[in-house]
Amino acid sequence: MARALKATEAPARAISAPRRQWKRLSRAIGDVLPKGLYARSLIIIIAPMVLLQSVIAYTFMERHWQLVTKRLSASVVADVAALIDIYESYPQDKDADTLSRIAGERLNLDLDLLEGAKLPPPGPRPFFSILDESLSDEIKRQIRRPFWIDTVGRSNLIEIRVAIPGGVMRITARRSQAYASNSHIFLVWMIGSSLVLLGVAILFLRNQIKPILRLAAVAEGFGKGREIEFRPRGAREVRQAGHAFIEMKRRIERAMEQRTTMLNGVSHDLRTILTRFRLSLALIEGSGEIEDLTRDVDEMSRMLEGYLAFARGDSAETAMPTDMRALLEDLRTDVERLGAHVSEVELAGKPTVTVRPDAFRRCLFNLASNAARYGETVAISGRLETRSFLVSIDDDGPGIPAARREDVFKPFLRLDDARQDAGGSGLGLAIARDIARAHGGDITLHDSPLGGLRATVRVPA
Repeated sequence: MARALKATEAPARAISAPRRQWKRLSRAIGDVLPKGLYARSLIIIIAPMVLLQSVIAYTFMERHWQLVTKRLSASVVADVAALIDIYESYPQDKDADTLSRIAGERLNLDLDLLEGAKLPPPGPRPFFSILDESLSDEIKRQIRRPFWIDTVGRSNLIEIRVAIPGGVMRITARRSQAYASNSHIFLVWMIGSSLVLLGVAILFLRNQIKPILRLAAVAEGFGKGREIEFRPRGAREVRQAGHAFIEMKRRIERAMEQRTTMLNGVSHDLRTILTRFRLSLALIEGSGEIEDLTRDVDEMSRMLEGYLAFARGDSAETAMPTDMRALLEDLRTDVERLGAHVSEVELAGKPTVTVRPDAFRRCLFNLASNAARYGETVAISGRLETRSFLVSIDDDGPGIPAARREDVFKPFLRLDDARQDAGGSGLGLAIARDIARAHGGDITLHDSPLGGLRATVRVPA
C-alpha cells in the first residue's frame, strides 16, 4: 500500500513542478508589464500589430525581395557572360567598339577593355547586402572566372570586373538593373500605416480611459469626504458603472442623513430630560448629594455629546482648502489652556490641504488633549510629503506598550494603564481615527523622542 502511494505521489510532483515554473514565469512577466489600464490596452493593440508586421516584413524580405533581386542579378550576369562569349568568339573586333556599342544600346551596360590590367585586391564585403551576395553567386555559377565587384562605391551604379585573356573586362550597370530598389516603398507604407493606426488607437483609448480615471477620482474623493461633480461618460459599460456609483452614493448619503436625523431627534429628547434634571436640582436646596447629582448630570451630558459625535462622524461638513499653519497654531493655543507646555509648532512652508476644517481640528484636539492629560510637555509638528500631509503630536508621558496601541482606538474600551479619556466617554481616540479615515488617512502611534507617545495623523494632500 505504501508503495502504491509513493507511485501516485511521484507523478503528482512531476505535474506540480511545471505549474510552479509557469507561475514563476507568469509572476516575472507580470512584474515587467505595466500596471496601468491605458498602457496594457496599448500593448494589447500594439503587440499583435508588431507581430503581424514582423511576419509580413520577414516574408516579403525573404521571398519577394530576395527572389526579385536574385533574378535581376542573374539577368545582368547572363548579359555579362554573353558579352564575354562574343568577345572570345569573334576576335576580329579587336578594340571591342562594336561590342561596346551593342552593350550600351541593347543591354544598357558600359563596357571597357583594360588590356594588361589585373583585378583589384578584394575589399571588405558589406555587412548586409543582398545584391553583393546574389551577384557573387551568379558570377561563380555562370561565368566561373576570377572577378571583382563593387556594389557600394557609387550609390546608383555597380561595377563588375572579370579576368579575360590579356586583361580585364569592366562592365558598369545601373543598380536598378540588378536590384529591386523600389522595395523599400512597401516597408515605408507598412510602417506609415502602422503609425497611423497606432495614433488612432492612442486617441480613442485615451478618450475611453478618461471616464474610468474620472470615476476612480470621484470614488476616491467621496471616500475622503470631498464633493466632486461627476457625470458618467464614455462607453456603455463605463456609464453603467458611473450610474451605479452615483446610485450607491445616493443610498449612502440617504442612510447617513436618516441616521443623523434620528440621532438629532434622540439628542433633542435626551437633552430635554437632562435640562429638566438641571432645573429640578437648581430648585432643591444645596447639599452634598445635590452636588453629586449635578456632576452626574454634567457627566451624562458630556457622554451624550461624545456618543452623538462618534455616531454622526461630522459627515455633513464640506471639505475645503485649509491653512494648516493657522489650524496648528489654534490647536497649540487650545492645548496650552489645558495647562500643558507646548513648544513652537514646527511646519515647513505654508501648506494648504483640503480637509473638513472643524472635523480635522476635533481629531487633532482629541489627540493633543490626550497628550496633555498624561504629559507635561507637548510638541506639535507638521510636514508636507509628496501625496500626504502628516501631523505629529508628541508628549513626555508614560506612553503605551506597543502591543496595546491598537486597542486604545476601540470604542468604550479602557486599558488598565491606558491614556484613553480618563473620566470621559472612552471615545476620544476612536472619534479621532474615525475622522482621519473619513479623510482617506489614518492615525498611528509610535514612541516619542520626548520619551512618551507620538501620535501621527496622515491625510491625503
